[in-house]
Amino acid sequence: MDIYFLILGIFIYLNGVDSKSKARKFPQNFWFGASSAAFQIEGGWQEDGKAPSIWDVVVHSEQSPVKDHSTADVAADSYHLYKKDVQIAKELGLSFYRFSMSWPRILPNGFADRINQIAIQYYDNLLDELIAHNITPIVTIYHWDLPSNLQKLGGWTNPLIINWFLDYAKILFDKFGTKVKQWITINDPKEICHGGYGSTSKAPMINMPGTAEYMCAKNILLAHAIVYHAYDEQFRRVQNGMIGISISFRWFEPSSSSEDDHQAAIDAKMFDWGIYTNPIFGIGGDFPLEVKRNVRSKSAEQNYPWSRLPELSTVEVGTIRRSADFLGVNSFTTKLVYRDASVDGMYPVPSYMDDMGVVLVKDPSWTQSIANWSPVPWGFFKLLVELKNTYDNPPIIVTENGWPTRGGLLDEDRISYLRRYLNALLDAVDEGCDIRGYSVWSLIDNFEWFKGYTEMYGLYEVDFTSPEKTRTPRKSALMYKEVIKTNILDPDYEPEKFLVEAP
Repeated sequence: MDIYFLILGIFIYLNGVDSKSKARKFPQNFWFGASSAAFQIEGGWQEDGKAPSIWDVVVHSEQSPVKDHSTADVAADSYHLYKKDVQIAKELGLSFYRFSMSWPRILPNGFADRINQIAIQYYDNLLDELIAHNITPIVTIYHWDLPSNLQKLGGWTNPLIINWFLDYAKILFDKFGTKVKQWITINDPKEICHGGYGSTSKAPMINMPGTAEYMCAKNILLAHAIVYHAYDEQFRRVQNGMIGISISFRWFEPSSSSEDDHQAAIDAKMFDWGIYTNPIFGIGGDFPLEVKRNVRSKSAEQNYPWSRLPELSTVEVGTIRRSADFLGVNSFTTKLVYRDASVDGMYPVPSYMDDMGVVLVKDPSWTQSIANWSPVPWGFFKLLVELKNTYDNPPIIVTENGWPTRGGLLDEDRISYLRRYLNALLDAVDEGCDIRGYSVWSLIDNFEWFKGYTEMYGLYEVDFTSPEKTRTPRKSALMYKEVIKTNILDPDYEPEKFLVEAP
């Protein structure tokens, strides 16, 4: 394996991926943004009629799974301080701000029988503030905060959620569609389905591996597609907007040149993200053949009379296929993959990981983040090129990419990460990838799910101990501001003023 890594490193160097050091221009009219999510920044968890989400329920449980036992009850208090967030976006010169709206804030019952007008006014005010400062809003309809009432009925494993989600989305289109021209239906389906239903890594922690995540996947794809078609048929002509989906992606590199490891990498890609991208962007639609084959075979071995992966009917395949105007790419890292006999018995049976049937590892020489993953910009480049070649070069907005720290304003590691990944992005543009924009995760520090406040991703540091939740720019914020201002990635730029003034 060591020889393989050496050869791979030489190949990467000679081919220029992650090796360019000169200043490079972005395409004309390239969009730069930053992202956030309602549950992670808003706070106001019981204010003005908001009902609990599945995340509120989990973080307030007697045995909280949150690392520092914190909650998002206040978080960055953006429910009250949204104007500060918009001011930050203006200071940076952002083209767009990507944020999500809270389903349980807008529809406290989960259903469309009662609309919370105070919540409607809150988001209307936020949109007006952004538009007044020439910042384009990109709105995520669902970023994980399902109303807890709906989870009592099965949440994303209940097919009726397709209609519940449609009702919610149509309210957003009706109330905000004249101001929002870019919509994202759902963020990170894998984290919702595998994390929340097939394991305990995300709310609602159902932990029914090998069954629940596949039920969830089918319902999420259909919910996304039905909302897309509703927008297309009822709102697009008047509102003239676009609608897409954001999916989390990792690149999977074979650990050797063997045929087994090559196939292992393909299987990993198809289980990790192809299960969501292939039905929407694939030429023939439907779940990937690798996923259908593996789950069917494993199900038979385990004495199931049917495949644990629900089928998509011909009508459903047609409904889901091409149901997006753009692809949102959330990507942070890369994994090495190999196939080995040791994989048998490594994972629970049944489970998504057992169905995938591969071993995922990291090169021990790679730098490791505090979140236990590594920066691998050449993997980001390969991913973007693969999406271009596999899915007929869809329009892409990189909707999440960033680096965690413990805090502090001099975040050189974040600057290095962003520069290297932006450099890889430009390499992909040179390869013909249709990449329209890039958004840093995240605009400000936030409640980082089960990591609480132990990991900080913000361009701006938030003092969570202060009543004002003071926002302070990190060095990375000034680096990113210069990229936006000049439309140039300059590896030699140093914000000297920050170095002098920073405490």
